[in-house]
Amino acid sequence: MKKALLAATVVASALTATLVVAPAANAGGRSAVPFTEATVTAGADGSFALTWKAPGSRRVEIRANGKVVAKGGAQGRAVVTGLPAADRQWFDFTPQHGQGLRLADRLIRLDGTTNFRDAGGYRTTTGQWVRMGEVYRSDALARLTPDDLAKLRRLHVRTVFDLRMEDERSKDADKVPAGATYVVADVFAGSGSFRTMPRTPDEAVRAMVDAEKAMVSGEGGKKAYAQVFDGIERDRARSVLFHCTAGKDRTGWAGATLLTALGVPRETVEADYLASNDYRRAANDAILSHLPAQQAAVYKPLLDVRPEYLNAGYDEVEATYGSFDRYLKDGLGIDARELKQLKKDLLVG
Repeated sequence: MKKALLAATVVASALTATLVVAPAANAGGRSAVPFTEATVTAGADGSFALTWKAPGSRRVEIRANGKVVAKGGAQGRAVVTGLPAADRQWFDFTPQHGQGLRLADRLIRLDGTTNFRDAGGYRTTTGQWVRMGEVYRSDALARLTPDDLAKLRRLHVRTVFDLRMEDERSKDADKVPAGATYVVADVFAGSGSFRTMPRTPDEAVRAMVDAEKAMVSGEGGKKAYAQVFDGIERDRARSVLFHCTAGKDRTGWAGATLLTALGVPRETVEADYLASNDYRRAANDAILSHLPAQQAAVYKPLLDVRPEYLNAGYDEVEATYGSFDRYLKDGLGIDARELKQLKKDLLVG
């Protein structure tokens, strides 16, 4: 099993497509931000597709680099071209009334990763939005180039949490930007997860489900994710990055936990989790194409993310703690004061 996870980074190549999940509709509460949807999607040709919905706002302007690049009414779509090259292109969505949003494409394009993306840009059930540029999630960093590292430094990545096992870290040691703090947060430390390779597709699915449960209730998982949350809450000079090997399972649960804690709807959290299938499609297809059909059938569930895997984590939360709030408090040590501060820091509106 470990070989399968490690192999996922060997043939990784940058994806050119990006998926941006539309925020969920407001499920109640009031917010200073009138946008119910807003997305930025970068094209392979250097263009940017912008969409927005701001009910009740008669006029919306969108700026990039201080200049108006698009405008319209309460609902609109625009394609912007001809912008100068940048590490990351930001767009300021400004409504006629109320608070605006600063958004970018979610994917951070690096030569050495395929699944490095922003954890923010989603709408909560109260109509607030998760800030972008504060928390990132990724696959392994062992193949970052000097240009990649310079880019991450310019993006102010200051803390890196490595969720991988010891042999993964030894085989493919992280490269981190100069000045960043590197923290080992081994999710499976001391657990029996991933000790043997599954022999059938069903065994592979079961291994992934069991691993998801171990992330929630295993001692290593509780300690690791508590470290990550504590680091995000304490580091007011963010950005914070957490990652594993493929950036989809251990990293996926970290992302799901953070978004759920911030109040992002479950369906949006699941869409963000499943987006790894899109970002990693080229890399995963390359792995499977080099395997005999029978072996590929066993590997595929290991390379996928699936709703049943994520649901196993939430089910384990309910079975072990009774509620997600109790999981945060009793499992990860996040009390009401810390959660309030986290929301204050990471939410807009």
